[in-house]
Amino acid sequence: MKHRRISKRRAAVAGAGIAALAAAGITFQTANASESAPDPTPDVLSVAKAGKLASTLSQELGADAAGTYYDAKAKALVVNVLDESAADAVESAGGKARIVENSLAELKRARTTLDEKAAVPGTSWAMDPATNKVVVTADRTVEGAALDKVGSIVKSLGGKAELRRSKGEFKAFLAGGDAIFGGGSRCSLGFNVVKDGRPHFLTAGHCGNAVKSWSDAQGGQEIGTTVESSFPGDDHALVKYTADTPHPSEVNLYNGSAQPITKAGEATVGQKVQRSGSTTQLHDGEVTALNATVNYQEGQVDGLIQTTVCAEPGDSGGALFAGDTALGLTSGGSGDCSSGGETFFQPVTEALTAYGAEIG
Repeated sequence: MKHRRISKRRAAVAGAGIAALAAAGITFQTANASESAPDPTPDVLSVAKAGKLASTLSQELGADAAGTYYDAKAKALVVNVLDESAADAVESAGGKARIVENSLAELKRARTTLDEKAAVPGTSWAMDPATNKVVVTADRTVEGAALDKVGSIVKSLGGKAELRRSKGEFKAFLAGGDAIFGGGSRCSLGFNVVKDGRPHFLTAGHCGNAVKSWSDAQGGQEIGTTVESSFPGDDHALVKYTADTPHPSEVNLYNGSAQPITKAGEATVGQKVQRSGSTTQLHDGEVTALNATVNYQEGQVDGLIQTTVCAEPGDSGGALFAGDTALGLTSGGSGDCSSGGETFFQPVTEALTAYGAEIG
């Protein structure tokens, strides 16, 4: 791909970014490389270190940064940038730079257009850093005039968006971790948390909207009551334990063991993750997008984690995690664990902040 001409402003921004990164203790490679010296190679990074580097570089590069994702095979952070100067700053800091056409500002404007004009039930969209576009997905229920409408809007955005089809149907999975029951519905417990010194747990908001009294068996005694729930818009709910029920900070792996959960964190595009739910138990996959928007029949939900992990009705509210880190609550998606599909998750950090709770 051709490199763009470097503006004086961008060169100054990149120079300031390198200085700030050096002050933060990030090691640079070949500060005074000659023409014959090899190009800097990306550092070998864990997902956690890549996430921290992504945050730092995004802040320092400002408008010259155009999205990041984790290359799990190379164990490297890929950073989209707009010109060669910003690319040099990324590579000096240990990342892998990729010069792209669309800025984050342009992609955000494309998303705004979609929010205003294309909010058709059965559609979703998210910025895909790998393609440097907003990927719009229409499920099998979007047909005829509705599909023509969405297709026309996507076409009007030119190279900033593309339309894909899903064989399944986007729906909230009402029917991670252990099963919880109420009002004829079954969902999954996400994570045990503490609020005001009292034990609670998190689940999906569409589950909390539908059920106020929860038990751990169909028709069983109450173990908790829904305190707050938010859906659509968000998809999270807080349930307060009302019975003396064991509430360890762990996720059921459905093999006789459990994964301890010690903290909450932010997901990273390209990250390998696992999901636990009461219908399909434990499955794994990869994060494909952040800040995704889904238009369920009940309304629009924003800010979701999009993944390749499968899920089915009853898995709603279940835990998305990576090792001992809580990442999200199962919201919904399309497909199943036979044919695959997309699944979306409410970021757990947002739920914790909304309720003033913490993992525990």
